[in-house]
Amino acid sequence: MEHGQVIFYIMNIIGLIAFAVSGSLKAIENKLDLLGITVLGIMTALGGGITRDILVNKIPNALISISDMSFALVGVWVALILYKFFGIDIKNRYIILIPDAVGLAAFTTTGAIVAYNAEVSFFGIIILATLTGVGGGLISDILLGKIPSVLHDDFYASCAIIGAVAFYISVLSGFSLFAGGFICSSVVLMIRILAIFYKWSLPKFS
Repeated sequence: MEHGQVIFYIMNIIGLIAFAVSGSLKAIENKLDLLGITVLGIMTALGGGITRDILVNKIPNALISISDMSFALVGVWVALILYKFFGIDIKNRYIILIPDAVGLAAFTTTGAIVAYNAEVSFFGIIILATLTGVGGGLISDILLGKIPSVLHDDFYASCAIIGAVAFYISVLSGFSLFAGGFICSSVVLMIRILAIFYKWSLPKFS
């Protein structure tokens, strides 16, 4: 397995589980039933990757591989176990935001790698990386009947954009896809964690 495939595989697993946990906890917070929790967790985990694959003219990996759905279901079960048996406080915003930040970092990286392998432009890499990172959360917010938080809430999609730029610069500078992916995920996670704790946001005009 090539280094690019290794980092993609690792980041994909991390992203699937982290986003499934985040989406499931959102569903529990909104008092959905077991089916609702499962659907929201799965859609949060798979939505971004499905959107990415369609845009590069591929059959979504989630539809041809059992691993993506399996890891998403693992994330749903992890969330249920954490809530039911360990009694985590879902009112604590960090309980949902931290795994979401991990998922954002991981999926921004997978999106950037797929975009690079598809030989799209610089802007194509940024768009695909960002859509992969934020797509699942956007879908989950829509399913919950909310304006997607990526459009108004805080410094979120900006982290993915910065990470995608870091990935592009790294690969352009001669770094391997593995190193570029590691740099991308590290940058996204670091900036997102700082944004959460210091409550960064973009300026509003209303």
